[in-house]
Amino acid sequence: MSLSLDFRNNIFSLNKLQLPSRYYYFKEPENYIKFLTVGEGLFPKDRVKTEISLENSSAIFSTESATKIYSSKKEFAVNQIQIELVNSNFEFLNDELILFSDAKFLQFLKVKSDANSTFFYGDILSRGRSFENFDFEVLGTKNSFFLDGKLEYLEKYTKSGDEVKEYLKRHNSETLFAKVYIRTSRNIDFLNLLKGSFSFSKNRKMILGVYSGNMVELKKWLHNIWRLYREFHGKTNFNLGKQ
Repeated sequence: MSLSLDFRNNIFSLNKLQLPSRYYYFKEPENYIKFLTVGEGLFPKDRVKTEISLENSSAIFSTESATKIYSSKKEFAVNQIQIELVNSNFEFLNDELILFSDAKFLQFLKVKSDANSTFFYGDILSRGRSFENFDFEVLGTKNSFFLDGKLEYLEKYTKSGDEVKEYLKRHNSETLFAKVYIRTSRNIDFLNLLKGSFSFSKNRKMILGVYSGNMVELKKWLHNIWRLYREFHGKTNFNLGKQ
């Protein structure tokens, strides 16, 4: 299952579409792509690859709904996302990731950006379905961000649901987590607008943020940071069409 698309000078082009990967493209008031959930979610052995390329363009991306990862006795579901940016602005807001009991899931995110590009990428991890509590088997993540060909930030980990529950127990917490990965035209100035747990990447070319709370709080926080990002770059509020 794969999907490959690009924008060149804000002109959309679909390069590859292998069902059941699907999308909606909205041209007005801005370039906006909404990715549809593949079937009812990702099953063991599913392999999904999404390639996005922007050149002299600006586009917003989101998911239609939460990403559900089904239980597995042995095999992993894999999601691979590759993004290339040249003199462009890229905004991606994911809905929450829902790992079912005994799920095994790997995600690989690679972003390649030049110095003239900006981006906003947000992720949310839920505790699972309403009757589950971080009961997944394995979650593996590798997020890598390259700027002008050099690695700026690498995040790589493998966690079990039991490890997450033990961490929350030690910290007397029952909260969920959201993360943002941001590059602006002026990172220092933008960081001064933010409150909470934010930091720079090693060369101060990215801003990293994390927040904990219930699902309502996480989504509100994510959208507030995104709103600030857009205002900082002279953009108006944008309705993702999910209300």
